Amino acid sequence: MDGVTVINHPLVQHKLTKMRQKETSTAGFRRLLREISTLLCYEVTRDLELTMETIETPMTTMEAPVLEGKKLVFASILRAGNGLLEGMLDLVPSARVSHIGVYRDHDTLEAIEYFFKAPEDIGERLVIVVDPMLATGNSSIAAVDRLKERGVTNIRFLCLLAAPEGIENFRKAHPDVPVYTAAIDSHLNEKGYIVPGLGDAGDRMYGTK
Repeated sequence: MDGVTVINHPLVQHKLTKMRQKETSTAGFRRLLREISTLLCYEVTRDLELTMETIETPMTTMEAPVLEGKKLVFASILRAGNGLLEGMLDLVPSARVSHIGVYRDHDTLEAIEYFFKAPEDIGERLVIVVDPMLATGNSSIAAVDRLKERGVTNIRFLCLLAAPEGIENFRKAHPDVPVYTAAIDSHLNEKGYIVPGLGDAGDRMYGTK
């Protein structure tokens, strides 16, 4: 699919399979989510721009590559997006974090916003929006809408699973935002859940079901 990158690294796929299994415990699911989010973060940041700076090694002085520009932002769509943050912050501990509170109305499947907090200069930074599932796409579209209202122009979206319907809706609304995912599943069911999927990521992460 245009604008969509499927991260098919063997470790990502193995851990995702373990997460899908209904017998995986809450603790196991949480651990796997942290591990897989680090691997996904590695891929979504693969092409970050570098610049050179002069450093001293124990042996000599050299020009060495470092990340260029302002620290990036991880924007978590609450609540399930927070499960991806820990592993990503393990890899990029200096990243800023934004929280976007959006929930899906179970009757209309529309996204309703209830919280937004972000760095003041977020419009000057690369923002990676994270949510385990891209199902209908409504919550993700609403979150990116809000970020663009704040002046953000450099956005990437990262998820564990995506449904074709969600990808189509999201890309139609935000064709300038690339999508990174570990898998594209078959379809959505009548309740808007991804099939075969892995259930409700938030409930499985926090043991609330």
